[in-house]
Amino acid sequence: MPNEVGLGQLDGSRCLTVVIPAYNEAATIETVVERVLASPHTGEVIIVDDGSTDGTREIIQKIDDPRIRVILQPHNQGKGAALRRGFAAATMPYVVIQDADLEYDPAEFGELLAPLLADKADVVYGSRFLGGRPHRVLYFWHSVGNRVLTLASNMFTDLNLTDMETCYKMFRREVLESFTLEENRFGIEPEITAKVAAGRWRVYEIGISYSGRTYDEGKKIGWKDGIRAFYCIVRYSPIGERLRRRRAPIRTTG
Repeated sequence: MPNEVGLGQLDGSRCLTVVIPAYNEAATIETVVERVLASPHTGEVIIVDDGSTDGTREIIQKIDDPRIRVILQPHNQGKGAALRRGFAAATMPYVVIQDADLEYDPAEFGELLAPLLADKADVVYGSRFLGGRPHRVLYFWHSVGNRVLTLASNMFTDLNLTDMETCYKMFRREVLESFTLEENRFGIEPEITAKVAAGRWRVYEIGISYSGRTYDEGKKIGWKDGIRAFYCIVRYSPIGERLRRRRAPIRTTG
């Protein structure tokens, strides 16, 4: 179900909405936005500040570029809630998630876009575990956890992804418009994957570089999010959806 694009967008120029959820990222947000705007593929940038208290929202409100739209959440609600706001506001043919830190490189947007522009894919994941791209060496157990979650997700979705938890997920906009997202925090990652699989959208993976950060540098995801991810893998799977429908109260009339 490919989206029609104008002749000027066949090469991917200015066809991409970049959604940036941000929470207390004053140290990196300006540099991230500069790198996103430097991409020839960026048509609009939607920054959703999720109730930051460290000066992040003041920084983004001062960035002067007509492609930037700022949405201010009244209080911290989580990455999933921020992404829902950003996705709903997107207007470009393609949409990508960009974290507000410096772990992922917007210079790689073109490679993620290529299968979409060639009408080979509806969704593209940027995998940190594919190819020979440079990676900062950090936490062993985080790597194990990511692979275990990806394996569990694959078992329930019948996809063969290598990196379900990656930030870099790029979509045709109509893919995001085809389902309703519910998770407020990091459970949004397995939820998106489950609903993409349920919609039978064409999925590609592209190897990307990764410059991970430490907790001292602002990393926020923790072991509780891993437990929630397992729950979401099951909940949003076909099995979980059937169980939810069975438990739903039956409404009677008359």
